[in-house]
Amino acid sequence: MNSLILRTASRYLLPLLILFSIFLLFRGHNEPGGGFVAGLVAAAAFTLYALAADVEAARYALQVDPHVLVGSGLLLALIDGILPFFFGQEFLTGRWTYLRLPFVGELEIGSPLFFDIGVYLVVVGVVLMIIFALAEE
Repeated sequence: MNSLILRTASRYLLPLLILFSIFLLFRGHNEPGGGFVAGLVAAAAFTLYALAADVEAARYALQVDPHVLVGSGLLLALIDGILPFFFGQEFLTGRWTYLRLPFVGELEIGSPLFFDIGVYLVVVGVVLMIIFALAEE
């Protein structure tokens, strides 16, 4: 597409949409949102950029092959699911720990967050594989 307005707007919208997807990801395991919705928002950001510029520019902006995103997301979700076995618990049992950070306070970090990150990576990778393949045709 040769729209100057769309190309300029997509350059500014890409980082904003990625930040919004990260916000949805981190709030997701306690409130509505999560890895799936956040992954769709991130994939939509790169899709918009691919439509505005071209697929090669979007691949360059992503800086990671979508196949690698899918593989690493599946591996992270699998590790998060198997980890409770080592503590004598069932598959995908949640585990939490508390982390104290200066100026932030105490944060509760749990295994559902890592599972959501795995889902996020899988969704971004699969959607972008489909979109890039369709756009290159």
